[in-house]
Amino acid sequence: MTAKPTPSPVAPLPPSLAANPKLSSWINFAEGQVIVSPGKVEIGQGIVTALAQIAADELDVDIARVKMVRTNTVASPNEGVTSGSLSVQHSGRAIRFACAEIRKIFLDAAAERLGVKPDVLTISDGAISGPGNVATSYWELAGDVSLDRDATASAQPKSISQRTLAGSSQQRLDIPDKVFGRPRFIHDSPLPGLLHGRVLRAELAHARLVELDEARARKVDGVVAIVRDGNFVGIVCDTEASAEAAIAALRKGATWSPREALPDEDHLAEWLKRQPVDTAVISDKKATSPVHVARTIKRQYHRPYIAHGSIAPSCAMAQWDGDHVRVWTHSQGVYMLRSDLALVFKLPRENFAVEHMEGAGCYGHNGADDVALDAVLLARAVAGRPVRVQWSRADEMSHAPFGAAMTIEIEVGLDAKGEIVNWRHDIWSNGHTARPGRADQPTLLAASELAKPFPRAIAVDPPAAAGGGSDRNSVPLYDFPSWHVEAHRLKVMPVRASALRTLGAQGNVFAVESFLDELAFERGEDPVAFRLRHLSDPRSIDVIRTAAKRANWKLAKPDGVGHGIGFSRYKNTGAYCAAVAEVEVGEDIRVRKLTLAVDVGEAINPDGVINQIEGGAIQATSWVLKERVRFDTTRITSNSWTEYPILRFSEVPDVEVEVISRPEIDPVGAGEAAHGPVTAAIANAVFDALGVRLRELPITRDRLIAAMELSS
Repeated sequence: MTAKPTPSPVAPLPPSLAANPKLSSWINFAEGQVIVSPGKVEIGQGIVTALAQIAADELDVDIARVKMVRTNTVASPNEGVTSGSLSVQHSGRAIRFACAEIRKIFLDAAAERLGVKPDVLTISDGAISGPGNVATSYWELAGDVSLDRDATASAQPKSISQRTLAGSSQQRLDIPDKVFGRPRFIHDSPLPGLLHGRVLRAELAHARLVELDEARARKVDGVVAIVRDGNFVGIVCDTEASAEAAIAALRKGATWSPREALPDEDHLAEWLKRQPVDTAVISDKKATSPVHVARTIKRQYHRPYIAHGSIAPSCAMAQWDGDHVRVWTHSQGVYMLRSDLALVFKLPRENFAVEHMEGAGCYGHNGADDVALDAVLLARAVAGRPVRVQWSRADEMSHAPFGAAMTIEIEVGLDAKGEIVNWRHDIWSNGHTARPGRADQPTLLAASELAKPFPRAIAVDPPAAAGGGSDRNSVPLYDFPSWHVEAHRLKVMPVRASALRTLGAQGNVFAVESFLDELAFERGEDPVAFRLRHLSDPRSIDVIRTAAKRANWKLAKPDGVGHGIGFSRYKNTGAYCAAVAEVEVGEDIRVRKLTLAVDVGEAINPDGVINQIEGGAIQATSWVLKERVRFDTTRITSNSWTEYPILRFSEVPDVEVEVISRPEIDPVGAGEAAHGPVTAAIANAVFDALGVRLRELPITRDRLIAAMELSS
């Protein structure tokens, strides 16, 4: 009896494809185009280009044929939220496997139609041909081939050597519209019959509306509706100018009562440590042999609340028609927003169609979701007509969630030779996410303002499996004998906090890499050499050496100029990045140059990776030198660019990026890899220039002067 052959094992589907297995939800063919519908959204990071490259490669079509469809809750796969530098890793792998299987399905269909075997057919720009000039195409076969079937992982994606687009730099698909001023952003996309809305909110923190005189506002020409529901107040007008005039009139007629005081901003670091917390042990590594601690050194580091600071404020459009609602939004998670809208209005999720449109950059959970609820609340009052709501700059800087403030304390135990034998890392911070769609209560701002309010959400931390939140990048990458890491998450949240680019990674890397420099300085050891001898991971070693070599590490420098290094692997599982900063300290602090090396595994679009690292490096420079949410005991005071300055074009450093190519390794995202290393590198370079160590961000001239006076 002949034994049956053992079937080849089927590779597991990538997580996003397993969660959304229907092939037609990802790929379709129409009118000579390949329609690609990812569940991740374009927020300025260039993801639509990278995903188009992957699809074109696997399907053997020219990238010009690929049409990227905006993510929506009607037809797109549900990939949750676009965050965590996971778009290529999640959506890219899903599209790669889906396209590989679709290619095989069409080759089998072509073989049957043409009367040949599939292995003699080739595909070139969507045309399928074989011996004897037999030919067809994806589009000729599309009517007979149904993709309304689940993916099976029966076809493996192409090998590295077979790919022609992935790994090469391609022009961004979204750039031409932006360069030539064609409507692409949600702010520039009017709908027929569009009305304009504005929402009135108090400057006072968590205030209650005591009195509202609507008479002045009703005298403004063009007022269509005034909406009040508890503390939520909005206006709908037929023009934007009328909306601005009417909301100004409403503001004059509003009386607010404050509810709770904000903390003392000047003593925020210690305030965080005094609050009630939930404590979690993040990692506890025991030494494999007994260690003797001869002495300990403890240092404390702090970062303030940080605003998103997008150039344009949040904006949304909504149309309420019967029990069905359409929403246009620059939210990072359209399905998650839909879930919260359904909770607020007590309607089925299917009644809401939420479509993504690009906004002016997004770095996490900003006001995009909040303004969408604002728009729906106002649209309900003018049933059938679409309403566009745009926040003001003051709204954006006062009411959108901020990146959480952090206090980080690190204590090391040294042996008799001054070597690290024990490391303890403690973090005090609010949680780093309060995004919509993740709880049984909505987290949208207006939901807590209604006459029947939902409770105001306290930010939590994502689980370690998702990269963590306040604890992100707190576990050492270095080969220390033992360590103990704890996160103390605040159970109070007077200042609204949620996800901002890198979550807690920027603060933790700043602390870890600053402390390492302090230890190296105490030993009289070169900071690069000190790091390298505590590392065994070859990819970590490569990025540090590459950045140091490209920056000509530690060449002679004039007085007032310093060099510093910082290193991290984002989330301890993602992209590796090392940064060398060159700073000049004179009348002010100027970052002259940043040199970075990055390893993302396979770089789908190397130019896109460089763009992301450059952008992250420049934003981190702004965070380090400029950015700090300001407040007194009653309100946020940094509600304009004057009070919340960001880096100017004239202050942008020269940035060089070297991408270490590893096409044999699955790709990871680059969007958040640079922030922590650049922050630490700048802080370390300032110390190198002046011999003064600042452990509190931002690093400003006034703080430097104060530190120098204390040390003199």
